[in-house]
Amino acid sequence: MPRSFIDPDDIRTRFSRAMSDMYRAEVPQYGTLLALVDRVNRETLARDPALAARLDRTGECARLSDERHGAIRLGTPQELALIARAFAIMNMVAVGYYDLAAAGIPVHSTAFRPVDEAALRRNPFRVFTSLLRLELIEDPELRAEAAGILDKRQIFTDGLLLLIAKAEREGGLDDADATSFVGELLETFRWHAQATVDEPTYGRLLDAHRLIADIVSFKGPHINHLTPRTIDIDAVQAAMPGEGIVPKEVIEGPPRRNCPVLLRQTSFKALDEAIAFPTGDGGFVKGRHTARFGEVEQRGVALTAKGRALYDALLAEQFKDAGADAFARFPDDWTQLRREGLAFFRYSVIENGDGACNSGAVADTLDAAIAAGQVTADPIIYEDFLPVSAAGIFRSNLGDGAPSPYRANADRTAFEAALGAPVKDEIGLYAALEAASRDQVCRQLGVIA
Repeated sequence: MPRSFIDPDDIRTRFSRAMSDMYRAEVPQYGTLLALVDRVNRETLARDPALAARLDRTGECARLSDERHGAIRLGTPQELALIARAFAIMNMVAVGYYDLAAAGIPVHSTAFRPVDEAALRRNPFRVFTSLLRLELIEDPELRAEAAGILDKRQIFTDGLLLLIAKAEREGGLDDADATSFVGELLETFRWHAQATVDEPTYGRLLDAHRLIADIVSFKGPHINHLTPRTIDIDAVQAAMPGEGIVPKEVIEGPPRRNCPVLLRQTSFKALDEAIAFPTGDGGFVKGRHTARFGEVEQRGVALTAKGRALYDALLAEQFKDAGADAFARFPDDWTQLRREGLAFFRYSVIENGDGACNSGAVADTLDAAIAAGQVTADPIIYEDFLPVSAAGIFRSNLGDGAPSPYRANADRTAFEAALGAPVKDEIGLYAALEAASRDQVCRQLGVIA
């Protein structure tokens, strides 16, 4: 990389911090939430030195303060293709495909995020990005009207489009251009209190689905939430009311465990915000809109295909019998999770101060080296999302009741065609991280896996 270009990871950090500052100014309660999460994290680490040591060893402590994920909802394939090009400048690619239509939300989604280990340690900023499925609007006239509205808007500034093209042409951005890029891209995510449709049109879109109204009725895909990471989401949930924050009723995702898996999420209720509808004669009429909220997440270990199959089967059981404790059958011990091949782990040699192996003669096998205290196996953090949890968060903040699945199949092919590339397989990424660490340890110690 030419010396004058800013590292894409640094651009991502600049953007995530600028986004956080903007959202804090737009939604002051988000700032209160950040302070609460920071306090809970510090208190949790102080109470649990072993957890603090593990998070420090794996680099998670260093990234906690910067860790965020945001979410936006796009209206057209063209918007998705362009946002992918913008995210690529920040070393973020599309990982995973999520069909939310099955849960009553007329979108399908991916997560743009960094994928290599060094980039994740520096700043794992993610943006959960949804694309409206216009074909799920049942009324053909409303569907055509929504398509026409979306086709007329441009959610990117001219300056941003020029900078994207320049970065692609020249291979990067210098400091001045990177600063401009962050500022221009921020405009895409900014809140606009003035709708682009009149009140009757908004009402028809709202009747079709609240999310459709949110996507179609505004100048751009305002960021609808920004999410810090906690290491004790139950403590945050319990403390929210004392900070004047009204949380959603339940935490989405797996139950509380000694060995957290996948992802748990909660949020505060979406804001009921004043907006203005154009009247067609140059005037405006006042209205209200509900979309933006604050969210908190707790991330656990990434599961293997075997582990995810077990998790999904137990989740289905739990849905059928809410009074049962189906997840009691999911192992809650790091060693058992690893030995049964249910979760991914990062292996590393425990070294003493002079860089030598920490104890005695090295064992013959990886398991023996772990048992002898010569190798650690640390859980690999889950960097992605759960469609059921995402739908639950969306519904609770849109005011929707029970989900009403759309009569449609997932359309990953259409999504990837709009994106212009296949989405990356998250399980394959975790498997590669585990394999690389295991192979490195085996080579270093001369043991077999």
